[in-house]
Amino acid sequence: MASYIDLFSGAGGFSLGFDRAGFDNVFSVEIDRRICETYRRNFPGHHLIECDIADLDDDSVRELVNGRHVDVVIGGPPCQGFSMAGNIGRKFLDDERNSLFREFVRIVDIVRPECFVMENVARLYTRLNGRTRDEIIDCFTAIGYKVESKVICASDYGVPQVRNRVLFIGRKDDGSGKPVVFPRVSGVPAPTVRDAIGGYPPLVSGETSDIPNHEAMRHSEQMLYKMSYVKDGGDRYDMPPDIRPEGGDIRKYIRYDSRKPSICITGDMRKVFHYEQNRALTVRELAAIQTYPDTFVFYGSRSLQQQIVGNSVPPLLAEKIAMAVNEML
Repeated sequence: MASYIDLFSGAGGFSLGFDRAGFDNVFSVEIDRRICETYRRNFPGHHLIECDIADLDDDSVRELVNGRHVDVVIGGPPCQGFSMAGNIGRKFLDDERNSLFREFVRIVDIVRPECFVMENVARLYTRLNGRTRDEIIDCFTAIGYKVESKVICASDYGVPQVRNRVLFIGRKDDGSGKPVVFPRVSGVPAPTVRDAIGGYPPLVSGETSDIPNHEAMRHSEQMLYKMSYVKDGGDRYDMPPDIRPEGGDIRKYIRYDSRKPSICITGDMRKVFHYEQNRALTVRELAAIQTYPDTFVFYGSRSLQQQIVGNSVPPLLAEKIAMAVNEML
């Protein structure tokens, strides 16, 4: 059975996809104690390390691997040094906010897996006219990996969501010329929001249900009144001018379009409403759009649960990535 290490695991969307594809978890790493609760409860058989990855020294990594062959290292290290103003001359690796990327490279270098997959925000690909992308690739090339990168959209792989991300996939450069393999697109239209969440019981603002994480946020009467004017797939411009909010995030005061895949799920979707019910989506519905099964339960405060879901790799996309890795193996 092929094996994997999951770095910056979060709640485990990446892990779930690789498990479904038949991979075996060696260990996972997550720093946030609150998020670790969700991971542990959903993956009781995994070895989760709760720590700052920078505190996991080289010898500790080798001890955790314990001589076992690791086929792939996966993860999405936070890379936050994206400010364009005053940062044109600075290299990606010079920015301390991107130190966690260096930790990802360090562990790949220690473990020497056959492959690695690094997922991140799409703007990494084009930042500074591609210089950041090239710098990242150079880091992995320097430790002996053949690397390719590509921006993909989750909706092309059966996820009911327009979610653009960059994948860096690498394999050991053994001189054989074997290709780096990316997941294959599904070739059929993505499921719609209605397909993903239409089967859940309807709720009103503040109502709960017996389904885990299917609890409606409580909204103010003013918000509910404003949103009552917005049609399926509509926005603030459906509201009368005298109550229409002006300025601010264009992703607020809109309704999901039941006929299309969802907009990108993030950690805060409070002012994006259900296509026909007058409320924001529940954590359960957001998780369904991310392709988590109903058996996967999220813990902590509701805001934390939303953050966990929004920061996840969709498990279905992760499974498709794992299938591509299997081809390389």
